[in-house]
Amino acid sequence: MDTSQQQGVSGSRSPDPERPRPRGTDRSHARRAELIQIGRKLFADTSYDALSMDDIARQAHVAKGLIYYYFTSKRGYYLAIVEDAVAELVSRAASGTELPGRARVERTIDGYLRYAEQNQAAYRTIVSGGVGFDAEVQAIRDGVREAIVDTIAEGAYGRRDVPRLARLAILGWQWSVEGVTLDWIGRDGPPRDTVRELLVRLLGSTLRTIEELEPSCPAPPRVRPA
Repeated sequence: MDTSQQQGVSGSRSPDPERPRPRGTDRSHARRAELIQIGRKLFADTSYDALSMDDIARQAHVAKGLIYYYFTSKRGYYLAIVEDAVAELVSRAASGTELPGRARVERTIDGYLRYAEQNQAAYRTIVSGGVGFDAEVQAIRDGVREAIVDTIAEGAYGRRDVPRLARLAILGWQWSVEGVTLDWIGRDGPPRDTVRELLVRLLGSTLRTIEELEPSCPAPPRVRPA
């Protein structure tokens, strides 16, 4: 991937000519969504570099021009697939907003683990940052981390706007979650419920440490292990 494909990614991104463009009617949106689902399966089994546009079109049983029409390029298609996977991951992790305290934290972590377990290739792509060094995919990955940190902060403290120290600590926990999850899906290990409890207890320790260093952020009692 050349450097021209990595420009324009920051807090406010300039339009990228290779990013997929939404098009048309409900029927065209449905067709685009169908192509994304096909792509998720293709890239789950084969690396980005190993798939040409001809390969993708042949395996998807569509004309190559149709993929160009919706996504402009192979990279645009890949970005759309990654963003779709990210949206599903964040949606699963953020479910259960009606639940209190520990139950909400458990639902968040369980949704995250379920997604990783059921979508291993997509999860690895999200966490690793994609193909080589692609700043656009890196930005998507960083967005996932921020969304998870926001979800945990809101569940623990009832707000997303927390002191910098608290946010750093939760982000550090999130990085450990990624490492644990990658290792867990990569080999035989304990059941998901056990991994979830491990991560919940690690979060409890993190929140108690935050409380010691940042008294304005008391650890919720329901997150403390019994």
